[in-house]
Amino acid sequence: MPAEQPFYQETQIANGPLVITHAMPTAQSVALGIFVDVGSRDESDTQAGITHALEHMLFKGTKQMDVHRLAEKLDALGGNANAFTSRERTCFHLHVLHEHWREALSLLTSMVREPALPEEEWQRERGVIFSEMAMVEDTPEEWVMDQHVEALFPDHALGRPVLGRHDTLNRFSVHNLRTYLQQHYSAGRLLLSAAGHIDHNQLVEAVAALDWQPDSAYNTIRQPPTGFTNGIQALPRADEQAQMIVSFDGITANSDERPQAWLSNQILGGGMSSRLFREIREKRGLAYSVGSHLSMLSDAGIWSMNCGMDPERAADCVTVIRDVLEHFSESISVEEIERCKRQLEVQFRMGLDSVEGQMLYLGGRQDEVALLSPLQWLERIAEVDVAMLKDWCEIRLSQPGLWSIAAPEQALDKISDRIRA
Repeated sequence: MPAEQPFYQETQIANGPLVITHAMPTAQSVALGIFVDVGSRDESDTQAGITHALEHMLFKGTKQMDVHRLAEKLDALGGNANAFTSRERTCFHLHVLHEHWREALSLLTSMVREPALPEEEWQRERGVIFSEMAMVEDTPEEWVMDQHVEALFPDHALGRPVLGRHDTLNRFSVHNLRTYLQQHYSAGRLLLSAAGHIDHNQLVEAVAALDWQPDSAYNTIRQPPTGFTNGIQALPRADEQAQMIVSFDGITANSDERPQAWLSNQILGGGMSSRLFREIREKRGLAYSVGSHLSMLSDAGIWSMNCGMDPERAADCVTVIRDVLEHFSESISVEEIERCKRQLEVQFRMGLDSVEGQMLYLGGRQDEVALLSPLQWLERIAEVDVAMLKDWCEIRLSQPGLWSIAAPEQALDKISDRIRA
């Protein structure tokens, strides 16, 4: 493995955001991102969906340019402009040729610092969000995941859908959006990341020259979930395919156990040679989609296995999944670990070539005091042995999990009975 160069530089701007960069001098482009430390879990019940709504509205013009002029400017850069809202973060990002980074920075920071938030645009954009909700309703995999997370964290903000609800969105006014922005988009909650062909000091100088909203007196205190729900959630849904998810207590975003978690997940359901893929799809042909994934938050985490199959074969999938999980910890082999270490090495090292990927990776700095580079993580992954992995999986999989099944009503009893058996 090649020797590692210094991975990133960071500078805290006085009365401004934290600026963090990863230099890629041979790249032809720069990816810029502004991460806001606010997500759907920071909303009250009556605010459900406002974080995501505000993300949409920041593309609707600034004090200097209306929505059409802003769109023209973004398109003229010729790169990619996008944003996302999660349960703990909002991010706005641009990917442009390196010679255009100053113009990209100007547009990106203007959107965050001085959005226009026009009333007529909110009336239109609310309908767009309703269409986005309908798309989720029509996508069984996304719909069942929303139901599953709500059941995992009942009566907690983590369980609410990021998109919110129709009733709360209908009540929001531009005044509500502006107040929420003033409360949460202050300098101390912002991180500006950049990766690619860019000079750290030049970026710091440009960011420091801007006026940033001072930290507000409003203080968000995130309440951790009180527990992890287990059992069976049966969801009647008249689709051609049944969807199944089972989740166990996982790890937090800054956990030192990430190497064990990544390797365990890769062995269990992370690829075509994984246990679940091999047993469910390759050996028995029970399902087309099958896998596992990790979701890590600041104070909670879940390890989930998912499967999509014909409703008539769902009960058989339950049997196979339970058998795989029951014997998983004790049967992990040295050969599997070494294979998955190579798979993760390929993923991590190839990711170093992605300008956008590295910009997003730097956003993880909001979760911890310092970032390890992908190559440093590979060194820690290499130290994991069979005993460590078996112990980690035994602790995780010996706990009760939550099963969510979405299927036609007539099939649910048989599937649920198989889980209980």
